[in-house]
Amino acid sequence: MGSYILRRILYSIPLLLIISFVAFVIINLPPGDYTQIFISQITSQAGVSQADAQQMAAQLEEMYGLDQPFLVQYYEWISGIILRGDFGFSFNYRRPVSEVIWPRLGMTMVIALGSHLVSVVIGGGIGIFSAIKKYGISDTIFTIIAFLGLSIPNFFLALLLMYIISVWFGGDVGGLFSPEYILADWSFARFIDFLKHIWVPIVVVGTYGTARNMRVMRSNLLDVLNEQYVKVARAKGLKSNYVFLKHALRNAVQPIIMYLGMTLPFLIQGAIVSSIVLNLPTTGPVFYNALVNRDMYLAGSFLMMLAVTLVIGNILADILLAWIDPRVRY
Repeated sequence: MGSYILRRILYSIPLLLIISFVAFVIINLPPGDYTQIFISQITSQAGVSQADAQQMAAQLEEMYGLDQPFLVQYYEWISGIILRGDFGFSFNYRRPVSEVIWPRLGMTMVIALGSHLVSVVIGGGIGIFSAIKKYGISDTIFTIIAFLGLSIPNFFLALLLMYIISVWFGGDVGGLFSPEYILADWSFARFIDFLKHIWVPIVVVGTYGTARNMRVMRSNLLDVLNEQYVKVARAKGLKSNYVFLKHALRNAVQPIIMYLGMTLPFLIQGAIVSSIVLNLPTTGPVFYNALVNRDMYLAGSFLMMLAVTLVIGNILADILLAWIDPRVRY
């Protein structure tokens, strides 16, 4: 088992380097750079002449190395990350990228992990219940709910919940805290207020995954229960619960485990639109602004964060799968 884990970690190192290069290429594909946005802003908003704006842009290019060849810019960026933990400078926020991302990353991970947990526990549990009660009234109801969850966009669900909370219940909508707790220090009252708000983005982001896991678990479990080895185990006189947990469920859950590794970065990425709609202090709006303003180091660092999350998630999913099914190790 140890050699398998080490092998998977070593495989991920060159993969992340390749991903970082591809991400940096994609970020730099649009024509121009941040200086073009800068020139447009200061000429239209600050009344600076075009000549002065061009001179200031040239100084910015020299200061941040934007006049260097592409490979030189990539080497400076990736070597700074590996050797010094320096993700570059955010032109739009006028601060180091790490100071922009890290304060928002905590809330992003809370929402993503909460949505992940909800989708696995609730989605998997309902899928098992539907398989046991197949073709019944409850199975039909959950099937309809699952199809609705797969069909409704996250941003529409966010708008719907905001309307219901504000109009029907008169509650606060948007953000993770009530106005009086936004700048307050952490306390028990602030924590309770946080719990009152956090469930909305968790439900919004986790709805699709919950619906998907419901359908996958139900179909997989129904297939496994009809397999010959399950019927033989029952014919031998083994208890139904033992057969269900040891043989059927253990094999039916494997596709969901394999999907877990890919889900977490998509939850973080999928929260972008929902975060903008709900006005959440997460990395989603920051990434959107970085793309709009061509803030390449900030956007590239966010893509690297998604890539690292994807690789780590896949490694953890493979380890869990190898623990459940030892054949995977070989």
